Amino acid sequence: MGDSGKKSKREKLCLLRSALFWDVDIATLDPKTHAQYIIGRVITRGDMSDWNTLKELYGHQRIRKEVIHIRSLDAKSLSFLSCYYDIDRTLFKCCTSTLSSRKL
Repeated sequence: MGDSGKKSKREKLCLLRSALFWDVDIATLDPKTHAQYIIGRVITRGDMSDWNTLKELYGHQRIRKEVIHIRSLDAKSLSFLSCYYDIDRTLFKCCTSTLSSRKL
């Protein structure tokens, strides 16, 4: 009795499409411990419904904090995140590790 209608992080995680996590048992994922992994999967492979669930699950501040540490982002995801969160592309780990190995 006292159900406030709010879903737990675990329940929100289960709202994401299982196809995003085809290689792991989603029941073993901890939303707090595996945040960067979950955020990365949704960013690179999710649809708008997954994106909206992700925002409910973590909020913009946590997503913004985590995305700059993701080691591998495709160009479209990187451009989206850079524009959406107004983050310079050079601050993303996926860019710094790639750029440092290139000869300009």
